[in-house]
Amino acid sequence: MTSLDHELSKERAHHDTCRAALDRMVDGAAHHVVTGEDVSASGADAEALGYHLRSHAKEMREEPRGPLFFGRLDLEDGHRHHIGRRRIGEHPAAPPLVVDWRAPVARPFYQASARDPLGVRVRRRFGWAPLSDGDSADLTGLEDEHLTAGEGGGPGALLTGEIERPRVGPMRDIAATIRPEQDDLVRAGLTESLCVQGAPGTGKTAVGLHRAAYLLYTHPQRIRRGGLLILGPNRTFLSYIAEVLPALGESDVRQCTLEDEIDRGHPVRAEDAPAAEAVKHDARMAGVLHRALYARTALPTGPLEVPDGSYRWRVPADELAGIVADVRAEAPPYAVGRERVRSRVVRAVRLRAERRAGPRSGAWEQRTGRSRAVAALLDACWPRVTPEEVLAGVLADPCDPALTAAERDAIRWARPPRSYRSARWSAADLVLLDELAGLVERPPGYGHIVVDEAQDLSPMQCRAIARRAGSGSLTVLGDLAQGTTPWAARDWSEHLAHLGRTSVPVVALTTGYRAPAGVVALANRLLAALDVDVPPGRSLRRDGEVTVREVRDVREAVCGAVRAALAREGSIGVIAAARAVPGLRAALEAAGLAGHRVTVLPAALAKGLEYDHVVVAEPADIVAAEPRGLNRLYVVLTRAVSRLDVLHARPLPGPLRRG
Repeated sequence: MTSLDHELSKERAHHDTCRAALDRMVDGAAHHVVTGEDVSASGADAEALGYHLRSHAKEMREEPRGPLFFGRLDLEDGHRHHIGRRRIGEHPAAPPLVVDWRAPVARPFYQASARDPLGVRVRRRFGWAPLSDGDSADLTGLEDEHLTAGEGGGPGALLTGEIERPRVGPMRDIAATIRPEQDDLVRAGLTESLCVQGAPGTGKTAVGLHRAAYLLYTHPQRIRRGGLLILGPNRTFLSYIAEVLPALGESDVRQCTLEDEIDRGHPVRAEDAPAAEAVKHDARMAGVLHRALYARTALPTGPLEVPDGSYRWRVPADELAGIVADVRAEAPPYAVGRERVRSRVVRAVRLRAERRAGPRSGAWEQRTGRSRAVAALLDACWPRVTPEEVLAGVLADPCDPALTAAERDAIRWARPPRSYRSARWSAADLVLLDELAGLVERPPGYGHIVVDEAQDLSPMQCRAIARRAGSGSLTVLGDLAQGTTPWAARDWSEHLAHLGRTSVPVVALTTGYRAPAGVVALANRLLAALDVDVPPGRSLRRDGEVTVREVRDVREAVCGAVRAALAREGSIGVIAAARAVPGLRAALEAAGLAGHRVTVLPAALAKGLEYDHVVVAEPADIVAAEPRGLNRLYVVLTRAVSRLDVLHARPLPGPLRRG
């Protein structure tokens, strides 16, 4: 038996030991649910304990199967640590068999180098069969870096192989392949907000998800008290990333689109013209809505008289006007302001009553606050309103001077509904309703929010996120070069200000591990034409294939490219302008080439996704389909992980033509 076979045999045996220990941990978690019911405590404490035990047992039971460790550290002090996605031990007080990758002791696995070994003598990486479910027999290789001997300069064969492994199915976690610059971002403190400007393939999405997992591990109580929110650009993208956090042992995280988060139960039943959509997403609408809401308040014009038995307590109009004016100046949420006016008016009445008849009880105050006279005053000077009622008023008759006449005409309802209850709302209207809802009553904040594809958010969408961030922190992920909406950011500082963060560091990730160098080089040709200041990406991968071909029949050429791709491993994405997608799907089905490995999708849905082989059909049509078509093409070209075919019958967009 060779030394390698001997080491593999020992590591497989250790993995079997870890598997048995994990099975006992799962059984123990289920047992604690039963025994925990007998713990003597108050009702609230017993319920909290039961919820915690049930959640832990469910998390343990539903954790996806897979290899239990991916690395090992041999330290100079003689200690040895296997590194995996969760801590595994024989007993809570015993040294762990596997250390959680998020634990401080595991950090040298990502940061140690020959220049600074951080006390590491040998760093070992393990090679597992693709899609392994954690059978020890799937451990097929290992690779050692002897850091104190001066090794460890670049990624080894196992690390490179894991990075370049074909993309089949949902996004996988990168816990085994985190690079030092990514690790710095993942382990940033809970109170730190970050903005990651990431070129395609630099792992910014994975960094955001792993930072979420790290914060849940490091600050479980503080994060879970407020909750953790992952915001993605669309449901396709969320489906793609859905399994990353559960694979890391974290399942209690809300992952949704911003549209889902701000949903008020109104279906989108109207579509705005581009001019109206642009106005509604503009930051000035925040002021328009604020003024429209508070225009409903008014200063009292007469005194208040409150009957109380044989007496009538009278508060003069000027004192009431002072109360309303003071509350306006304090600018609380609208609903809070109404109750603040009520309480101060009741206090004014109470002072008069106490001067004449002595102290008043709490019940007297409540009765006075609910009296018809006080209710009538409130309805006159600070009426109850709903966001829908206010927005309907704005759209029925826009009159705010902050908007131009053309902008007011753009958002004005052509046929106002009989009532706001029967209004047909657009997607942009839902963002405005959320702004108004936040003015009426502030929503609860999350402990941390991860925002992906943040460059595409409008100022009003950013404000919706800022309200939910509250005193929590943000991880903002994006790439200005991939901005495709009409209001996409061209500068991070202004965008971050809309997100309520004015002093957030912007960290650029430019080194890619996903897309090959040829793909990155082709996409980089577009950067100069995109009107954004971002550093060009570069790739550590020298493999991959890029072909740009002029063809006579694009559909026929797509079928040929897919047929050739099916002879190789990996997923295949055919990306085209939306109007071309039905025809391409029909052509592939007729040729017998449709299947689970082949996805045909419009360019607008490609963002955030990746495929081993990408076939781009007619780039000129992608560019012509929308105002920021060159940005869209940049996104499309960078979806390829291994091979890229660009097929065109029309002339290529200017930046892609060779000089």
